[in-house]
Amino acid sequence: MSNLAKHTQTMIAAITDLRATRSRVLVGVAGAPGSGKSTLADDVAHKLRMAHCGCAVVNMDGFHLDNAVLDDRGLRARKGAPETFDAQGFLHMVTRLGAGHEVVVPIFDRHRDIAIAGAAVVPADCPVVLVEGNYLLFNESPWDQLANLWDLSVFMDVPMSDLRARLIQRWLSHNLSRTAATKRAEGNDIPNAQRVIERMMPAHMILTTDH
Repeated sequence: MSNLAKHTQTMIAAITDLRATRSRVLVGVAGAPGSGKSTLADDVAHKLRMAHCGCAVVNMDGFHLDNAVLDDRGLRARKGAPETFDAQGFLHMVTRLGAGHEVVVPIFDRHRDIAIAGAAVVPADCPVVLVEGNYLLFNESPWDQLANLWDLSVFMDVPMSDLRARLIQRWLSHNLSRTAATKRAEGNDIPNAQRVIERMMPAHMILTTDH
């Protein structure tokens, strides 16, 4: 069985147990950039839907500050760092999701590199909501207020050497040279990954990479 299949199975078992005690299960899937959060969240959601359980996936990237705002603040080169997100807006959204409301959420269009407001809706009767992002268990204000909101918190624990290789490969897939890809990753993505790992708060579940 693959790592992804095992992790998906483990999460679905925990979510199933939680569903017996509440009308909505709010799950936070956290980890460094390149750790596989999106892939895992999408696979769990797919399997739950196949089992006729409604599930929504909400990505923290919809709360990226616009590039114009980042330019004004001198933060464009650090896009993806904690201070380049609307943290308070994200916290407000997670609080509303936990209360079981219908919530209109933004999405991030990677092709255009912009967040789009009001692009998706989590209905009030959706029983499972998976939220995925780098800073869901991050021990800096105001992100640290999120930890107690998750019914289930999951941290993707991937060795830094693997993360480095994956983050460089991301830029190589955008047709950058090896030198340029390494420079982009080491200038922003890798420091962000190290910060996530160093400032991690306790999680209900830690999923590791097999070697």
